[in-house]
Amino acid sequence: MPTYRLLRAAGALALVVAGAAACGGGGSLPPISPMATDSTPGARTLRPGDVIKVQVFGHDELTGDFTVDENANLLLPIVGEFSVRDMSVTDLRARIRREFGQLYTQSFVSVVPMFRVSVLGEVMHPGLYSVDPTLNIYEVLATAGGTTRNAAENNMRLIRNGQAVAAPVSTAALARATLREIGVRSGDQIIVPRRSITYETWMVGLQLLNLVLLSYSVFRK
Repeated sequence: MPTYRLLRAAGALALVVAGAAACGGGGSLPPISPMATDSTPGARTLRPGDVIKVQVFGHDELTGDFTVDENANLLLPIVGEFSVRDMSVTDLRARIRREFGQLYTQSFVSVVPMFRVSVLGEVMHPGLYSVDPTLNIYEVLATAGGTTRNAAENNMRLIRNGQAVAAPVSTAALARATLREIGVRSGDQIIVPRRSITYETWMVGLQLLNLVLLSYSVFRK
């Protein structure tokens, strides 16, 4: 009788641990909304939170990362502050090159728009990152140190204003699609959820199984 009760208790405990892990790993996700994409890279309009990486070769004092503020204004050295509301990346690039070209002859100016996105969940270094929109989702995860061994990469979600938005490409195509093609914007959150059954869950299960077998062998004598 004691052996039967011990086995039954250990089995029940194992089920409780597995059930708790399954409930804690998933969690309820916000409803999915359609995602708006920017079909033409240069025609994409700038938004608050975008980071503009400007490099003026030979002039380090003009080089840096500059953020579009909440009023859609951009502040650059010497040029000053100006509005980029409804301005495309192509138009901004032309304006910056024109402004600096009037000051410095034969200057080479590189203008690269960056997204500020949060990479959260099962990654090594969760946080806020400025990323190149030509990167794919897995390159962004690598920027955050890569995923943990408990990451459910197939269930990644993109959250915008509290809503989960659906990517316009299949899961298999995510490795090839760029952030711009997916439709990622500044302020979005990339969430890597936790597996329902984690490595730690399996370890606890194995320990319980060992306990059951050991107890069985002891009480059997």
